[in-house]
Amino acid sequence: MGRGRFVAAIIVGAGLFNAGYARADGLSWPDTPSGRANLLTVVQALEKTLRTHASATLALEDWCATHHMAARPVVVAQKAPLPQPDPVPAQVRADLGIGATQAVRHRRVRLTCGTHVLSVADNWYVPDLLTPEMNATLENTDTAFGHVVAPLHFTRERLQLAPLWAPWPGPLFGAASGRVVAPATIMRQRAVLRDGQGRPFSEVMEIYTDQNLDFTPSPDGGGP
Repeated sequence: MGRGRFVAAIIVGAGLFNAGYARADGLSWPDTPSGRANLLTVVQALEKTLRTHASATLALEDWCATHHMAARPVVVAQKAPLPQPDPVPAQVRADLGIGATQAVRHRRVRLTCGTHVLSVADNWYVPDLLTPEMNATLENTDTAFGHVVAPLHFTRERLQLAPLWAPWPGPLFGAASGRVVAPATIMRQRAVLRDGQGRPFSEVMEIYTDQNLDFTPSPDGGGP
């Protein structure tokens, strides 16, 4: 499967899983030029947050805490059933530098903070490069991947970080006509994770949702 088809297939699968959450008719941001301009700044801040964290889990917990989106800003991974058969994409094996017979596991999760579904993520990982305890936790619990593998002191080799929507341009004249409505998917990220020895042990495809923007702007129209 080519890289483009691989990405498209993962987006479709993640989209089906993501469809289960209820979406509001609009965000709390006023649909005015200033409201959209401030929201654009917030979208750019989300991208910066993702770029400056090796762990998407920690990035989203930072984001959730900064914007007061949950009383306890801890990200939980809700696991999804996977299609059967579920072959490992050749692109993943190539990115991880492993052969056709080496074991790879696939985990699809919905990352939530409080009531907010912030991301849908596909994760392929090499169990031989994780400890037995890590493998058991990933198989048997909803603990987010970033928390489980934190002892590996991993780094992130970013293959892609693509904004998929921007709130600007919007209405250029007149008073508020309502609230800004964003698409379900606003950003996409692909990355390879490397352990402290530089060995690639996981590839992730992360789809970020409009619920990252679902908080009340400060009185001046910006984020908290």
